[in-house]
Amino acid sequence: MVILSLLVMAYAQRGFMELLLLADEPSAAGMVASWYFDEWCRDSGHYTQDQVLAKVMAATHVDRAPLIVLARQAGEWVGAAELKIREMAIFPEYEYWLGGVYVVEKARGQGVASLLITEILSRARGAGISKLYLQTENLTGGVYCRHGFKAVEHVNYKGVHVLVMVADTGIPSSPVLNSVDTWTAEQPPELPGN
Repeated sequence: MVILSLLVMAYAQRGFMELLLLADEPSAAGMVASWYFDEWCRDSGHYTQDQVLAKVMAATHVDRAPLIVLARQAGEWVGAAELKIREMAIFPEYEYWLGGVYVVEKARGQGVASLLITEILSRARGAGISKLYLQTENLTGGVYCRHGFKAVEHVNYKGVHVLVMVADTGIPSSPVLNSVDTWTAEQPPELPGN
């Protein structure tokens, strides 16, 4: 397995893009929480800003979920994406999720979301995750289709119509322990003597 650098440099239209982990830049947590609250929670009333901040601050692992990757361009934070655990309660069997893909308005259309998605997929592979799910309000799949995500089904979740998608990361499924010490395969492995 290739060990990924914690700092990934990629060329974007207006210069170099830095991809960093929230674990390495914890001072960015409040800003990410504000982005997420304004984009997905303010109007729905499902979460308070303090609840969103608590969830963001919990995503500080470096080699397993939950973690947040941040994008910084020319010294300014321009986006974020998460590797999450069990995002949708109606799909408890889907363990790992790409979520919270957010890009500030002035940086949209410059490939920031693609860089974040690529990095989350890479980190999922590095963590031994074989399938990664997501939900999107773009019912065509949008940018996610270009990264190998395929439609699973359309659902109404918390009053919003979304498309659930899945990507195979190329890692074979195997019964290994995840970050919450449960088996990720349908059946636990045979123990010696059984």
